[in-house]
Amino acid sequence: MVVEKEGEKLLDVPLFKVEAILVYGMAQVTTQALSMLLEAGVELAFLTLDGRLKGQLVPPKGKNVVLRVGQYRRATDAGFALAIAKQVVRGKVENGLGALRRFRYNHPEVEMADCEARMQAALQTLERKTETQTVLGVEGIAAVAYFDGLARMCLGDLKFKGRNRRPPQDPINSLLSLGYVLVGNELSSLLGATGFDPYIGFLHGIDYGRQSLALDMVEEFRCPVVDRLTLYLANRNMLRADNFEAREGGVYLKKEGLKRYFVEYEKWMSTKNRSNRSFRDIFKVQTQKMAKAISEGTDYIPYRLE
Repeated sequence: MVVEKEGEKLLDVPLFKVEAILVYGMAQVTTQALSMLLEAGVELAFLTLDGRLKGQLVPPKGKNVVLRVGQYRRATDAGFALAIAKQVVRGKVENGLGALRRFRYNHPEVEMADCEARMQAALQTLERKTETQTVLGVEGIAAVAYFDGLARMCLGDLKFKGRNRRPPQDPINSLLSLGYVLVGNELSSLLGATGFDPYIGFLHGIDYGRQSLALDMVEEFRCPVVDRLTLYLANRNMLRADNFEAREGGVYLKKEGLKRYFVEYEKWMSTKNRSNRSFRDIFKVQTQKMAKAISEGTDYIPYRLE
C-alpha cells in the first residue's frame, strides 16, 4: 500500500501489515487498491474529518452462518439478552471504578470517594433488574458519577465539565467521541469477519441502522482504551487547546492535531500489556468469548482493566 501526496510518497507499507484503513476527508483511493484490499480481507472505512463514519468497504461476511443463526435466536431470548446486558454493564462500571482507584492512588490529593460510592451504589442494584431498559438506567447513573471523576482527573490545560456529544462542545469530549468511533469501527469489522451480525445486540437492542452488538462490546473498552488515552494525551499536554477549532456547532481537532492523535492511537492499540497482548489482541479474545456465550449459552465475561 502506497500513500502519495502531490507526487511525493508519504508511506509505503506491505499489505500483510495492514489490518484496516481509515480514510478521513477527501483522500482518493484507486480501484486497484480497493480490489487488493477486498482480496486480502482488509476493511476500508470512510470518515469525516471530525470522525463521523460515512461508510465502509468490507469483504464478504464471515462464513460462520451457524453463529449468526444462533445470534438471531439469542436476541429473541429475553433472559439471555438480559444476562449479557448485565455482564456488559458490570464490566463497564468495574473498569471505571478501577480507573478512579488507580488515579486516587497516584493522586491522593484528588477526592474520588463520592464518585466511587455512587458507582458502587448503582452496581449493587444491577442484579435486581429484570429488563434491559432498567439495566441501561443503571449504566446511565454510574456514567454520570464516573464522568464526574473523569473531570477531576483532567489535570492539564484541557478541562472537562461533563459528557456531551453530537457535536462535542469541548476538546476532551471531542477526543472521547473520536476514540469511541474508532474503537466501535474496529469492533464492528472484527465482529463481521468472525461471522456475527454487528446490528443485532443485547444491551442496546435492535434499532434501525444501529450496530448494536458493536456498541455492546464498546462499553467494556471505553474506559481502558479511549478514556485513558484521552487523559494520557491531555495531562501530558501532547494535545493543547490550539490543536482544536470550533466548526459546525462543535469542537474538533485540526488537521495536525488529528495526525498526532492517529499516531498515538496506533501506539496505544498495538502496545503489548503485561500479559503480552495488545488491545487489538484483546478485542479478538473478547469476540471469541461472545461467540462462545452465544453458541453454548454460557456467561459472557467482559474484559477487566489490568
